[in-house]
Amino acid sequence: MAEIDDFDIDRSIAQAWTEFSERLSEVISIMDDSGDLTIGTESASSDPAPFVRFSCPTRDQVRCEAASNAVLGEDFQLSADQLAAMERLGWLPPTSDPPYPTSNFWVEAPQEESDRVAALAVGALRDVYGVQHPIFLAPDQLAEVLHPVTGPVETTAGELAPVRHHDLESQLARDQSHLDRLVEAELAEMFGHPPLRDSEGDVAIRVGSTMLFLRTAADGQEVLIFAAVVHDVAGRSRATEVLNDLNVEARWVKFQLVRDRVFVSLSVPAKPFVPAHLRQGVRILSDVADGIDNELAIKLNGRTTFSDHD
Repeated sequence: MAEIDDFDIDRSIAQAWTEFSERLSEVISIMDDSGDLTIGTESASSDPAPFVRFSCPTRDQVRCEAASNAVLGEDFQLSADQLAAMERLGWLPPTSDPPYPTSNFWVEAPQEESDRVAALAVGALRDVYGVQHPIFLAPDQLAEVLHPVTGPVETTAGELAPVRHHDLESQLARDQSHLDRLVEAELAEMFGHPPLRDSEGDVAIRVGSTMLFLRTAADGQEVLIFAAVVHDVAGRSRATEVLNDLNVEARWVKFQLVRDRVFVSLSVPAKPFVPAHLRQGVRILSDVADGIDNELAIKLNGRTTFSDHD
């Protein structure tokens, strides 16, 4: 049986950004002047959202620009502290000087310094623009940075395709590694880009505004889908009572207190593995996690995953 007692969401998110930065550095190191790379951020707002853009103005030279207030919409305007933070990270302020005047923050460096440029981009996206996890970046550019999509994309991020006949076809995984590959292939088809897997083997996915994680059991018989819904819970006794009541009422999911965090999880039988069952599990858990996190955080005097940490 897969367990989540050892799961550390902060560590997982930190690893995801580290691995994203490494992949981005690889992409930057082989860019040429044939095209730019823009990494946007997902938002429900119609206002222009934050982005970083990479180009190669000259041979072996990379230029990166990051959105400033001159191009950001009203919902995304940077405060004075955020503007100062960009310059502390190493970004240069907008300039009217030739040969490349720009209204954005910018930096140029030899392509061999791709690690530094990638780190600057991650700093802007994560620390200034407030992107909580790489899965909340625009999916088309996310796919380009990670891997090319090998099959047709039939869904967009946050949308699950309707069940088709082949989703009902079962496959018998030989072991955990084989099950991992089956799960990854199905998630790539569902969301249009390969999933992000951390060094612990957990997969992070996004459905709408909800972040879910998946892990497979060591015996290859189960896929556990889970989400952290409340953090910094005050009072374990009170939390235990509330979660016991929720578990009595819940049909598919289980609520669990792990240290000072509340997780909600759902177990998908995987012997055999049926793609439709995984899709259904993702939908059920995302609906539950997205629908209860704010209310539960208030009740337990905690905070939701993407609330202000300060």
